[in-house]
Amino acid sequence: MDLIKVENLTKDYINDGVVTSVLHGLTFKIEPGEFVAIMGPSGSGKSTLMHILSFLDRPTGGSYEFEGKDTKSFADDYLAELRNERVGFVFQSFNLLARTSVLDNVKLPLLYSKKKDHDGLAKKALDSVGLSHRLDYFTNQISGGEKQRVAIARALVCDPAVIFADEPTGNLDSKSGNTVMFILQQLNNQGHTIILVTHEMDTANHAKRIIRVKDGNIISDDEVSQRTIASPDKELVK
Repeated sequence: MDLIKVENLTKDYINDGVVTSVLHGLTFKIEPGEFVAIMGPSGSGKSTLMHILSFLDRPTGGSYEFEGKDTKSFADDYLAELRNERVGFVFQSFNLLARTSVLDNVKLPLLYSKKKDHDGLAKKALDSVGLSHRLDYFTNQISGGEKQRVAIARALVCDPAVIFADEPTGNLDSKSGNTVMFILQQLNNQGHTIILVTHEMDTANHAKRIIRVKDGNIISDDEVSQRTIASPDKELVK
């Protein structure tokens, strides 16, 4: 069964009676365990597409099936539940709570979850990104690369069906960005589905498949022929 199935997806925005079409009849599938980059320049529609796929927005037309179910009939409350339980988010700006410990930041999604042992789950997620030694640090006491790794741990903590990474290396230096991409590749190797949104070819090449979007249309959908395999930071292989 496909994890994501999109057919003739469209998105329009209406402002003062003016209709702006952003997505024009997109069709594609993503299977469980894939690592897909959605790539395109600013204004291409890639972020709008990610917002729809991650239940932050709804399409105007076409169909979007998630885990075999048509999302058109999903109520807002159920979409909120899906965003918390089945989807993980990693953003360019980290979106961590300031003056709050690393552990408590990772535990945040569990506040709305039925899962037990919040501390244990958060510590396991932090261990998977090599940050067990930063549990009690506040987020203003760690580097940008570490902040993004905390964000990945937070995205992982509810064991989602898919992790969306929106320009995850955009605010990082090359070394920290490489570490983040290594972690995402390792998570994919362990079976996690990753959907990466980026405008940079160097970042997209870490994925296994690239869907290129331009002016709201898919212009290509290909496997990555020369994939970049990120190398681990020393901290992750102690």
